Amino acid sequence: MRNNSTPAECELWNYLKGKRVCNLKFRRQHSIDNYILDFYCSQLKLAIELDGEYHVFNEEYDRLRDEKLNAFGITTLRFENRIVFEHPNEIIDEIKEFYQNRSLTY
Repeated sequence: MRNNSTPAECELWNYLKGKRVCNLKFRRQHSIDNYILDFYCSQLKLAIELDGEYHVFNEEYDRLRDEKLNAFGITTLRFENRIVFEHPNEIIDEIKEFYQNRSLTY
């Protein structure tokens, strides 16, 4: 699967790899149950999903998928592909905010 990454996934991976965000380890295309997550941080139980145009037609599937992942204690943050290229710091900032909020609750 890693060989079939979208350009947006490749771009975001450049920001996430090597523990560059809050020293968190992310995995690409990580499998959980019957789902493949674009990016996953096991330390935070955080999934990052990048959505292309086709996701507009799959909103119900995404909602059910997110509910199932939530049952495993996994939170999903979703971003449109264009945000990766236009405003990548928004994604990084949201991950940092999630990390900080999570740290405060433990």
